[in-house]
Amino acid sequence: MTEEQTQTAVAVKLAYLVGQYPAINHTFVLREVRKLREMGFDLRVASVLPADRAPEEMTPDEYDEARRVFNIKTTNPLLLFGPHLRTLITHPVRYLKTFARTLGRCAAAPKTATSTLMYFIEGVILGSWMREQGVSHVHSHFASSVALLASRIFPITMSLTIHGPAEFDDPAAFLLTEKLRASTFVCAISNYARSQVMRYSDYSDWSKIEVAPLGVDPSLYTPRPFRQVCAPYEIVFVGRLAPVKAPHVLLAAVELLVKAGRDVRLRLVGDGPLRESLEHEAQARGLGTRVVFEGWLNQEQVQEVYEETDVFALASFAEGVPVVLMEAMAREIPSVATFVNGIPELIRHEVDGLLVAPSDAEQMARAIERLIDDTALRHRLGVAGRQRVMEKYDLFRNTALLANIFTRRLAQQVSVGLSTAKRPVPSRVAAGEMPLIGIAPKN
Repeated sequence: MTEEQTQTAVAVKLAYLVGQYPAINHTFVLREVRKLREMGFDLRVASVLPADRAPEEMTPDEYDEARRVFNIKTTNPLLLFGPHLRTLITHPVRYLKTFARTLGRCAAAPKTATSTLMYFIEGVILGSWMREQGVSHVHSHFASSVALLASRIFPITMSLTIHGPAEFDDPAAFLLTEKLRASTFVCAISNYARSQVMRYSDYSDWSKIEVAPLGVDPSLYTPRPFRQVCAPYEIVFVGRLAPVKAPHVLLAAVELLVKAGRDVRLRLVGDGPLRESLEHEAQARGLGTRVVFEGWLNQEQVQEVYEETDVFALASFAEGVPVVLMEAMAREIPSVATFVNGIPELIRHEVDGLLVAPSDAEQMARAIERLIDDTALRHRLGVAGRQRVMEKYDLFRNTALLANIFTRRLAQQVSVGLSTAKRPVPSRVAAGEMPLIGIAPKN
């Protein structure tokens, strides 16, 4: 960042809203938060859910963040009463109007009525906390419905980071068009994500969309020792054992390699709803010790796995731009992935890694087999993968880009607020609803 941008960052005060924080599968959010604070942002984090692990299972950075975070959900329902009563008194029209709208959505979609009502309850808690903290802008990762409702009730503004691909599976249910319209700006982590946000939004809102890629720390993810001779050849997957990740395709590919006489072992790092099915499938295919279920590991433990990895494999049916793929590439681990969604923006086929068709276990097996047989290719793609990450997905460079987006966009809000302040004062401002940094309240 330039000196001017850094000075602006010091003045920026905002809230981050996350679905769960800290969370072992979203460590990139933690790194982003801590890096923005280092750049001078006054950044407060609210999490819908508490941390996913006990303190003794966290890294020092995770433990520090767990102590700072404001947890919206509470086991004591009495703590919900105060913020809702205060909000009903101070913002009665907005509160009742938003509540009525929420009930309408519940009636229209009974299957999701409980979660819809919870979003409203959580939105009030979030908005009340922000007012107490003196913060008037919230940026959301994975909790945009809560942010949307808070922005309707309170004189606060919102922005989003859109990751994909889940948001694009059912954009109507996700309220994608509505959320973009309500947002000051939206960060898409890839050009693919930007294209889908554009697809499901009005042209008049396209100017709000910014591309803000994620990144990894290349000084933390350094090249691991290259193994000329591999016995067994270690294939690693890191992620949630969920249908979208297609881990069953990886099992099928490993079976083909074993039948071809290849000495391979697949290590699945992560957990999820498919674990039991995968364990049964591995036994049914006769893979036995050829497949190891590691479960969730913290970042230090994942780093230890990377030390022994010969290829990183990702068979996903859909993806954003996976941070775990960036991590593996930064460690010079040659990667094989499917050419879906945002992945080709990270991996260029035959340049930074190998891309295969989704659902095709035979292609996946052949690509891995190429790397087994061609040591020079395996080494070249590993080195090129790290270079790609350093050029396009460096955490420091991309967080500086995000910081620039925040300072520029929020400065524009202040400018708009100042010009609005010269007009006749609306009655709701006189009633105490003036936003904290001079941004005109939403209707």
